[in-house]
Order: sequence, then structure tokens, then C-alpha cells
Amino acid sequence: MSQQSSTQETTKWSQFGTLITVFFFWGFVAASNDILIPVFKKAFDLSQAQSQLVSVAFYVAYTVGSIIYFGISKFIGSDLLNKIGYKNGIAVGLIISAIGTLLFYPAANNSSFTLMITGLFVVGLGFSLQQIAANPLAIIMGNPKTGSQRLIMAGGVNNFGTTIGPLLVSFAIFGSVASGSSVASIESVKIPYLILGLAFLLVAVFIKFSSVPNKIDLDHVAEQEAVSDSKVLHKTSAFQYPQLIMGMVGIFVYVGVEVSTASNLPAYMESHLGVPTEKIAPYISLYWASLMIGRWTGAVGAFDVSKGTKKILSFFMPYLAFGVFLLVNAIAQHDVTQFFVYAFVIAVMIIGDILSKGNPARMLLIFAGLGITALCVGMLTKGMVSAYAFISVGLFCSTLWPCIFTLAVAGLGKNTGQGSSLLIMMIMGGGIVSYLQGLLADEIGIQYSYIIGIACFAYLAYYAIRAKTILKSQGIDYDKLNAEGGH
Repeated sequence: MSQQSSTQETTKWSQFGTLITVFFFWGFVAASNDILIPVFKKAFDLSQAQSQLVSVAFYVAYTVGSIIYFGISKFIGSDLLNKIGYKNGIAVGLIISAIGTLLFYPAANNSSFTLMITGLFVVGLGFSLQQIAANPLAIIMGNPKTGSQRLIMAGGVNNFGTTIGPLLVSFAIFGSVASGSSVASIESVKIPYLILGLAFLLVAVFIKFSSVPNKIDLDHVAEQEAVSDSKVLHKTSAFQYPQLIMGMVGIFVYVGVEVSTASNLPAYMESHLGVPTEKIAPYISLYWASLMIGRWTGAVGAFDVSKGTKKILSFFMPYLAFGVFLLVNAIAQHDVTQFFVYAFVIAVMIIGDILSKGNPARMLLIFAGLGITALCVGMLTKGMVSAYAFISVGLFCSTLWPCIFTLAVAGLGKNTGQGSSLLIMMIMGGGIVSYLQGLLADEIGIQYSYIIGIACFAYLAYYAIRAKTILKSQGIDYDKLNAEGGH
């Protein structure tokens, strides 16, 4: 046990660097779906609600995957990842996702919408197993006090994938902007997804033979998280922790608002701003780059540097991430001058990050409030002001996943694997909320359908307040942890 304790103080960067490669792929595919949605809508003559079945298939796969994980764990009488190992679990998940990408070949050749979304479903199935294993690993690869910041950093890599994914998939479908093509070729989808499948297999082999740990002592982590060891709960089931049950709803509505805001954006910009489908990629790219901007900012807390350096980095990192977005879009031959004004919106997010002081509950409350504000502005204004307001939801969603995840699994100990699978199960919110917004848009119009996102953020604000009280009663106080950790 003493050996375990001594290795927990600093982040294991070589292991962590290997682990975050899978976070990149999750982002690449998820954001690429937003390009597929308007393309499929036109090619297969779908309603707005039907077009959202792309999101439904992909995100419900996480739920099905988690239910399968839960069922197998119950059947064998032990947590599946504790049995096969965390590293092995990620490798198996990558192989499953690779199988899903193979379905794009016959789907494209036969112009089959059903086969397309079946392929995305299988990719999502593999992602669910990867997520169940990778999220707890990111938290324990160093001092648990900086676990949420490490998860934010992993999310930042995820969002590098979300930033370039729409651009590459859009290029594969429409060709270069210079060619002026507006004809969506379904067959052109298959090549990028086959390349993606090959990448999945290569990374599976890479992870299998890497130094990423296969076994972790989660009870020890729970004891390190607690301020008072006497209050640590050692319960028999993850369902006995109220912070987890409420966190499951939190993940559902968070992924819901994050995905539905983006997946309904092409329809909004086409109907209200006259932006055609083939020109939508840079706006979708900016939405997902906004998550990267926020996560690169939040990740500063994971670095082992002085407080003064952290303050400088908290201003530098978001604009560095914004610079990456501008660069990749300039390379893709898009006009980036129209996006310069977004630098002022990023300043609002930086202020929110500073006010949160690295506390996951406080950050969740502040950013949920900013998310509500952004959606209200988007619904009540016109033109590019409304478009930037909706896009800025990405900034305010940026650090919510690690905040919710950290709060929900805090103190779970040996139940962390089970708790993680239950949280991943709720990623289905991305598909269900998107579909509900699509239905609402068909009834009341796309702009006012964003009221569904306001309801999602309102619950997250409530969870932030409630989770803090619940965890304090279990001896876990992030204000004290962060004070001790130097944040």
C-alpha cells in the first residue's frame, strides 16, 4: 500500500499521454456526426427529427454498451474491468469500434441509411467500453486532488479531435471549398471511416503493449479523496451513493445539451442565416473547438507548476486553443476573419474559470449559469449574434463532463468501475435530447427549440449545489482538497 501511495503524488505523464489517444478518437467521430446529419437529411429526404437518428444511434450505443457491461459484471460476480484489466478493456473497445467502421463500406455502396447508423451504433458500442475504463484511469494517474483537471486535459485532446473531425469529413464529402461543390456524395463517406477503423486497430495494439496500468486500487483512491477517513463509505453497490444517482441524470442532460446544440445548429444556420450545408463545417468546428478552448484552460490545474505560472497559463491556453482552430480552418481554406470577434466571448469563459478556483461543484454552477445565458441570447437575437451565442454553449459545456464525473464517482472506492459504467450509460442523453429538440423544432421552429437546453443547464446548476452538500456529509470537501493541493 505504501508503494501505491508514493506513486500517487505526481501525474504519470508517459502513461497519461498514451491513454489520451483514445479521447481524441471519441471527439473526432462525435463531431463528424454533425456533418453527416445535414448530408443524410438531404440525401435520404429526412425530417429534422429523423435526421437526429444519427445522434440517437451513436449515443444510445453507449447505454447499450454499459448495460451489457453491467450484465456481464453481475453474471461473473465481479467487475468486468477488475477481471480483464483496464488496459485490455480499452483495447477490446477499440477493436469493436473498428468493426463498426467496416459497415460504412456496404452502407455507402448501397446508399443505406439503416446500415450507416448501424455502423455508428457499433462504433459507439466500442467507445462505451473505452470510456468506462479510460475515465477512472485518467483520474487515478497521479494525485486524486488533481483528478478532475487531468480529466479536463484529456477532454482537451478529445476536442482537438472534435475541431478537425468536421473539417476532414466535410472535405471528404464535398471536396475543397475552392471547388465550390455542394453535392453530397454518400459514397465518399466510406474512405475516411475505413482509415479511422485502421487507426483504431493500430492504437489497440499500441495501448495493449503500453505502460498504462491494467489494475488499480480504487479503495485506496477513495481514502485519499476523503478529508476524514472515518467517514469513507464502503458500500456494496454503486446505487447506494446519492452523488452517483444524481450524477447519472447530470451526465444525461449535460451530453444532451452539448450534442443537441451542435446537431441542430446546421438546420438553424441554413434556415435563419442562409448558410448552405457545404459551408457549415467551420461553424461546427468552432462549436467543438470551444470545448477544446475551455478544456485547455481547465487543464492548467493538472500541471505541477507554481500558482503564478498557472495564472499566466489560464490566459494563454484558451487563446492558444483558439489559434489552433483558426489555423486548421485557414489550412482548410475557410475565411477565418469573421471569427476574430469570438475572442471576446472566450474572455467571459476565462473569468468563469478563475471564479471557480478549481472546485468542480463551483465550476459546474458557474458554467451552467453561463450556458443558460448563452441560450437565452441565442433565442432572443438574430444574425451572427444568435449564431455565436449558440456556438458559445460549447465554451460553457467544456468543463462540465469532468466536473460531473468527478463529483459522481467521488468516494465510490471499489464501486468506481460500476459507477463509471452507469455514468457512461447516460451518454444516451446526447441522442434523446437531440431527437426531442428536433421534434420541438418541427413544431415551434428551430430557434425556440433551444429552450430544451435551458432546462438541461438548470438541472446541472441544482446538482452542483446538492452534490457539494452530499459529499461534505461523506467527508469529501473540494474546497479543503484544493487548498491543500495548492489550487
